[in-house]
Amino acid sequence: MLIRRPDDIRPSEITPESAFLNRRATLAALFGAGAATALPRAFAAEGATPAAPPAPNLTYTKNARYTVPNDTPNSWAEVTGYNNFYEFGTDKTDPARNAGTLRAKPWSVEIAGEAEVRGKFTFEDIVKPHALEERIYRFRCVEAWSMVIPWVGFPLGDLLKRFKPTSKAKYVEFTTLLDPRQMPGQSLPVLDWPYVEGLRIDEAMHPLTLLVTGVYGRELPNQNGAPLRLMAPWKYGFKNVKSIVKIRFTEQQPRNSWNVAAPNEYGFYANVNPQVDHPRWSQASERRIGGGFFARRQPTLTFNGYAEQVAGLYTGMDLKRYF
Repeated sequence: MLIRRPDDIRPSEITPESAFLNRRATLAALFGAGAATALPRAFAAEGATPAAPPAPNLTYTKNARYTVPNDTPNSWAEVTGYNNFYEFGTDKTDPARNAGTLRAKPWSVEIAGEAEVRGKFTFEDIVKPHALEERIYRFRCVEAWSMVIPWVGFPLGDLLKRFKPTSKAKYVEFTTLLDPRQMPGQSLPVLDWPYVEGLRIDEAMHPLTLLVTGVYGRELPNQNGAPLRLMAPWKYGFKNVKSIVKIRFTEQQPRNSWNVAAPNEYGFYANVNPQVDHPRWSQASERRIGGGFFARRQPTLTFNGYAEQVAGLYTGMDLKRYF
C-alpha cells in the first residue's frame, strides 16, 4: 500500500469535510479517477425522466451555424444539476444544492489593464448593446465527461472591442467573484481564491468564444456561472470561468488557478487533445452525461470537434508542451 504524506497531496485531490460527508464525493475519494468518470452515468441513472427546460425568459435568436450535428443537447436537469463549481463544493451535485447563496443581481464587472476604456460597468452596460443568440456547443470536462449544451450569449470579442485594447494587450484575464459568504466553498483551501483564468487575446477574440448569459433560453442559473461566464468550446471546462467580476487586458500571460494548484496536470492552454493525457487518466475517450451507467465511451475529438475553426491559432506550437 502506498501511504502518501500530506506534502505529497496535490490541492486538486483535497476533499473538504463537507464533501466527504456526501455519498458521491465519498465514492470518488475511495475509487479515484475511475469512480469520478463513472459518476456522470450514476447521476443519469438515478433520476426519473429529466425535467423539461422551463419557458424561455431571454430574447435571443438561434444561430444555425453553431450546432452539433447528429447529437441531441443534454437535458435541463443534466446541464443544471451536474457541474464543476468548487466555490459551492467539490462534488458535481454540490453547486445545484448550494448556489442559492449567490446574489447575481445587481452585478458589475471591472475592466482594467491595457485598454483605453477602463472602469466598472453594470451587467446591463455589458450585455444590453449586444444581440443574444443561442449556440449549441460541445462541452468537455478534463475528468473525461462531456455534454452538449444550448448556451445563450454573444461573441466575447464584440465586447472586448468596445474597450479598445492597446497594442500591449496580448492576453485577457478573467476573475470570479471572491465572497465566501456567497460562495462558501471559498472558505476551504481547495484553490488559491479567487478563481482566475486567461486566454490569449486572439483566442478571446475568436468568433467561437462566447460571453454566456443564459442556457436553454433562460438566464444562467447560479450553479452554471450566473450572471456571466466564459465559453471557449475547444478548451476543457476549467478554462471557462464563471461569475466574472473582472476582465483585465495584460501584456503578460496570466496565472490560471488550476495551473497554479497543479501545474503538471493543468496547463494554461487546456485545449481538448486526445493525444495529451491527464497524468492520472486518459483523455483519448469520454463519456456523455445522460448515457446511462454503462454507456459506451466515445473518442475524444481534437479541439473538441472545433479543429477546423481554431487549429490555425496554434500553428507551429508543440501542443504537448503547451497543453
